[in-house]
Amino acid sequence: MAELQMLAADYGASSGRVILGNYDGRRLKLSEIHRFSNDPVILGKKNGSVMYWDFPRLFHELKNGILKSKACGTPVSIGVDTWGVDYGLLDADGCLLSNPIHYRDGRTEGMLQEAFTQIDRERFYEITGNQFMEINTVFQLMADVRKRPGLLKLAERMLLMPDLFHYFLSGEVTAEYTEASTTQMLDAKKKCWSGEILESLKLPGQLLPEIVMPGTMLGKLRPELEEELGISNLKVAAVAGHDTQSAMAAVPADTENFIFLSCGTWSLFGTELDAPVISDASCRYNVTNEGGCCGKTSFLKNIIGLWLIQESKRQWGREGRAYDFGQLEAMAAKETPFLAVIDPDAPEFVPSGNVPERIREYCRKTHQPVPESVGAIVRCINESLALKYRGVLEEIQSCTGKSYEAVHLVGGGAKSALLCQMTANACGIPVYAGPVEATVYGNLSMQLMAAGEVKNLREIRRIVKDSEEIKVYLPQDTDAWQTAWEKSKKILG
Repeated sequence: MAELQMLAADYGASSGRVILGNYDGRRLKLSEIHRFSNDPVILGKKNGSVMYWDFPRLFHELKNGILKSKACGTPVSIGVDTWGVDYGLLDADGCLLSNPIHYRDGRTEGMLQEAFTQIDRERFYEITGNQFMEINTVFQLMADVRKRPGLLKLAERMLLMPDLFHYFLSGEVTAEYTEASTTQMLDAKKKCWSGEILESLKLPGQLLPEIVMPGTMLGKLRPELEEELGISNLKVAAVAGHDTQSAMAAVPADTENFIFLSCGTWSLFGTELDAPVISDASCRYNVTNEGGCCGKTSFLKNIIGLWLIQESKRQWGREGRAYDFGQLEAMAAKETPFLAVIDPDAPEFVPSGNVPERIREYCRKTHQPVPESVGAIVRCINESLALKYRGVLEEIQSCTGKSYEAVHLVGGGAKSALLCQMTANACGIPVYAGPVEATVYGNLSMQLMAAGEVKNLREIRRIVKDSEEIKVYLPQDTDAWQTAWEKSKKILG
């Protein structure tokens, strides 16, 4: 067959890329066309400030990526994936009313507990199967109802981030299923918006658009964009809009029962199932059921991930000590094992700022030795993440009644030999690391599905496996890690 070219736009919390994918009928070859930073913007208001995403600039960078792709060939389609939960509001004319607010903004504080006064916590979980996190869309929308009612009166539609990009590309107003499943407003079993939740929380359900499945072709570029960019016949596909589910689709697993770990700014740890698991145990452990590709459910837990390393690196840079990630790992490898452990999900580690000092304060507060050096901080973070993964593995096994023989670690964390080895050690099972660009592979693969080139996840995963080399990390020092796990249970929860 003739080579098929597609564009994947992948937006992360700190950067974005436009990647050209070439498919030859067996393998996908990736070429980075355009990379750019994604910098939140903080603006003052009467009392305090608001943290926004700079959507116009992010869309401008997307257009730059399309322009640059013209030098490499003729792509036939484009799809956008992003992080979950955030959204933009459109007025009746289809204009963006305000820049989307960042999930790290403080406006949702208190909304979780307020929601529980209006709908029973167990019933809330029974409908959605979602992990309760105050950043979730439902609590953001609650905050808007209370704090920005004037803006909501002008709104005609609420579009989640990938759908917002797709709308300004194609003019189509939709809610892609995997992204919608991050909102905590979706009925996990019926795969539709939950009227009970919307009514109980008095939310404007009329703003929510029709849900479409990943692998749906939405249409072509708007005529004015075709003219501006000098490109024609570029189709826009609804891929798995939540980057976690794009990555999940590309996990190169040979068996149905596997653990996946999508490791970037956030760590998403879980497994793939045919249907949601909504039980007393999954509610108690606060595990989420996310909609996946091809009718699958991702049963997973959100854990703070490489954010702790990234934010520590930024802090040291502000202090005039610039390190690359390789240097940080080398320093960490020389430090004393298991000096101290932190809970990566502790609330003090969520905001940006001086994470190294917060780690030291956490250790003082929990009566542990305090990691002082850069290497000791990095080792503490990596060991804590690996031990946290071990705990979540036990929760997943308890909920599903299954045992798992391997972890497939994809995303940026696959580049960290230290974290991969520690994860294998802590979990006591092999870690298969890669691909780093799982999200992009999944994005492009769902475009192939929309075009009728592939039919199911088995075919997609074969393509990814043929396209990438996967590195295997076998467990080491398991007795020492078991001892560390037993000691850390109280802190990790």
